[in-house]
Amino acid sequence: MTTLRLPRLLQMPRFVRFGIRIDTAPEWLWLGLLAAALWPTWWWMGQRMVDGSDDPLGLLALTALGVVVWLHRHVLRPSPRLRWLALALAGAVAATATRAYLPDLASALIALLAVAAGLAAFLPTRVATAPVIGLSVLSLPLLASLQFYAGYPLRVVTAEISRWLLALSHEVSRSGSSLLVNGHLVIVDAPCSGVQMVWLGYFTACLVALPTALTNRTFLMRLPVVGVLVLTGNILRNTLLVAAEASGKHLPGWAHEAIGLTVLVLVCGGIGWVMGRASRSTPNATYGGVL
Repeated sequence: MTTLRLPRLLQMPRFVRFGIRIDTAPEWLWLGLLAAALWPTWWWMGQRMVDGSDDPLGLLALTALGVVVWLHRHVLRPSPRLRWLALALAGAVAATATRAYLPDLASALIALLAVAAGLAAFLPTRVATAPVIGLSVLSLPLLASLQFYAGYPLRVVTAEISRWLLALSHEVSRSGSSLLVNGHLVIVDAPCSGVQMVWLGYFTACLVALPTALTNRTFLMRLPVVGVLVLTGNILRNTLLVAAEASGKHLPGWAHEAIGLTVLVLVCGGIGWVMGRASRSTPNATYGGVL
């Protein structure tokens, strides 16, 4: 029994033409095949976003990724970076193979990381991969899970630091996530945990970092500042609302929303400024042909 060796295969015109077709396949074909292979993840994400079990903020991150690819559609790499492409293929296989054994959110996380690796394989080198990975993770419907696991600890931390600030001019004590201010009981409830502000803060960081052409190292070094700004903003919002409630002046709903939106704009503006500052090691670069 003889074995068919590679040199003999290279002498077969059909095999050579097949190899050329694979090597010259358009970038959109590979990305489309990767997306099609992960269709169970898209189906699950769509169901979770529309059934009311989670906020559909992930659509913003998915849209941002689509815009990134569209802006660079003319400069996508004809020859992908093989390391990233291998990671994308391995991630797609892992997401499919573990779907029946892992929680849906964990399987979807593997799938979205595979998408990020696939995009990194074809996007130009000047596009940092860390913000692309960040947007991919933020595409997941994870706000409900974050609220369940991290909501209460965030509320406790917010309430405790608010107590320190309010103690400067009020008689205040804390029990769990509740504050007793001048005899008025104020509960720091789930919306005051700041989970949505966390999501929007990191989304702003990734969104601003991409057109400013920050390096991965610079982006990652600035991420802790994002967390500090988000926590500070949430504490400020909570302290203002609690102080207003403790003073006996019941704020209408629109005032609550106005204070929350004002603080959110300040926080996201600060994050945009931090991420938008040019790095000394980052030369001026074009973003999809646009300065």
